Amino acid sequence: MIQNLIRLSLKNRYFVLLIAAGLFIWGIFAVRNNPIDAIPDLSENQVIVFTEWMGRSPQIIEDQVTFPLVSNLQGIPKIKNIRASSMFGMSFVYVIFDDDVDIYWARTRVMERLNYAQRLLPQDVTPTLGPDGTGVGHVYWYHLDAPDMDLGDQRALQDWYIKFALQTVPGVSEVASFGGFEKQYQLVIDPVKLQYYNISLLDVMKAVKTNNNDVGGRKFEMADMAYIIRGLGYIKNIEDIESISVGNNQGIPVRVKDVASVQMGGDLRTGIFDVDGKGEVVGGIIVARYGENADKVINDVKEKMKEVEKGLPEGVTLKTSYDRSTLIEAAIDNIKTKLVEEMIVVAIIVIVFLFHWRSAFSIIIQIPITIAIAFILLNAFGLSSNIMSLTGIALAIGVIVDNGIIMSENAYKNLSDWQNHNQNKNS
Repeated sequence: MIQNLIRLSLKNRYFVLLIAAGLFIWGIFAVRNNPIDAIPDLSENQVIVFTEWMGRSPQIIEDQVTFPLVSNLQGIPKIKNIRASSMFGMSFVYVIFDDDVDIYWARTRVMERLNYAQRLLPQDVTPTLGPDGTGVGHVYWYHLDAPDMDLGDQRALQDWYIKFALQTVPGVSEVASFGGFEKQYQLVIDPVKLQYYNISLLDVMKAVKTNNNDVGGRKFEMADMAYIIRGLGYIKNIEDIESISVGNNQGIPVRVKDVASVQMGGDLRTGIFDVDGKGEVVGGIIVARYGENADKVINDVKEKMKEVEKGLPEGVTLKTSYDRSTLIEAAIDNIKTKLVEEMIVVAIIVIVFLFHWRSAFSIIIQIPITIAIAFILLNAFGLSSNIMSLTGIALAIGVIVDNGIIMSENAYKNLSDWQNHNQNKNS
């Protein structure tokens, strides 16, 4: 069979060359379109359901949030396993699907069940889906270099400007903020004053909540003009909160400042982010979307960061904390170097020992064509390039070269035997 295949190829050599050229061109497009990352993605096919209910103990979270969610998510088709974790103020449910399930189909099925399970949860508790990224999706970390800005202002700048801008980059699933203080208005209630004015804590909470709101009115027409009547009531500063009425005492209004002190502070933190032991910083984590080209996402994020820096306050810059593209580019440079080295070594060996450049060329041409076909197969099976696969290709180059040299040497030996046989026959 092999002899027939060789004979057929020799009779149709131009057709074989055309097929080889077509595979090489196809392989070039496959290399450009193949997602590349430094780390192979061995994470499970999962959808994360996150629920926040601050101030509650892990036992309450387990009984009133985690257990109802797990019970209702069990009926989703093609589920392999469900895991859950309850902690102070938060619940995590990990829905593990079969490996052949499309991630966005799985997220849709989970969302359908969450709409049904919502009625079983406490009031104002809403579960949300985690980002559509993998366990190795944290491809880029950055932090703010702002020596003249406090951590609260840095976190506000990150959450309300930088984060929104970077989320528009194609392939970015989420920009997770870390570090600093999340600003909030804090009311420090004096229980003695509440008792003196005969006002409950719920009265204070209700008054503050209802007074932080805009209301709409009707349309008022006058002199052929229509005016929209609105009641502006959103809180803008501490003084607005202090002036809110929470009750009355003998006909005199009791305001928030009469029973509590209002201040601007930071939300409860469970950790800090420190850089090189020089102090706290504020930054973000870029999470790449499932199946995206990590190297392209990182480069697009860097380009976007250059535009974002133009709108930052004076003296504030963005610094890189972790960049996976360095590993990716090192892996790519390694296979390029090995490819060139093998071509040079093969050319020298064949030319020195056989004194025939066409034999060297026939061996060298096999290397890029074989690598191109490898990337075609990677795309066909939905596999991405990473350190493991690129290293395997680099090692396989040596096998390709060895086979080419052996075949060329064997062809020369058979030609030599055939020539000697003919010469002896003629003599």
